[in-house]
Amino acid sequence: MGKTSAKIFDLQGKAVGKVRLPAVFKTPLRPDVIKRAVVAVRSRRFQPQGRDVLAGKRRSVESLGAGHGIARVPRLRAGGQRAAFAVGTVGGRQAHPPVKEKVSVKRIPKKEMRLALCSAIAATALKETVASRGHISDDVRDFPLVVKDDLQNLKKTSEVEEVFIKLGLWPDVYRVKESRKVRAGKGKRRGRRIKQAVGPLLVIAKDEGLARAARDVPGVDVSVIDNLNVELLAPGTRCGRLTVWTESAFKRVEKRFGGE
Repeated sequence: MGKTSAKIFDLQGKAVGKVRLPAVFKTPLRPDVIKRAVVAVRSRRFQPQGRDVLAGKRRSVESLGAGHGIARVPRLRAGGQRAAFAVGTVGGRQAHPPVKEKVSVKRIPKKEMRLALCSAIAATALKETVASRGHISDDVRDFPLVVKDDLQNLKKTSEVEEVFIKLGLWPDVYRVKESRKVRAGKGKRRGRRIKQAVGPLLVIAKDEGLARAARDVPGVDVSVIDNLNVELLAPGTRCGRLTVWTESAFKRVEKRFGGE
């Protein structure tokens, strides 16, 4: 028989009570559905792009035809034998350019999206799944990790770091720090200079300053329970993110998500 309750910890890492485990944490693990849901969420951020229909075609050209000992590609009328207009020529058109009419948004049924979200929530309570995703969870107090609502009231980054140390989350933050590297390629000058691993997720009921205090901790994300989505719980389509729940947010899970 599985767990029926979760321990509640204070900011010093000491157990101070228990709370009933919501039924949603008994949802079967469905990595396939989670992957479809994350891809659907990501696809909504794609920006449609296309090419000018006349790109590479603004040339006065003609082909000399056969019998001249040269390729039968269109060539400039203005003189010389420079090829133009055709695919594979300098300044010519593209063979199959992208079109803005392409439908890039992936859609899945609402029930399937809900199942993915419930399954991703349930995965946060499985230590083996969290560890297999790469998180360092040996010192984490419990799964799921529930903390008193005092966590929401933190205003300083140093306070957040101290709480992470007490709860056993700091080794995972250190892992994120060590993973930081400069991206290879042109992305480094397009706002994507740094690549790093994903760290803990803090799920709260109300933001009293925690989001601002935790934004400088590498890899950490803060989400209000009402804004929780499958991409936050399973970045890169891989479920089992190391997640910290505040007590009030944990109690709202049952009302908001129920069980599957």
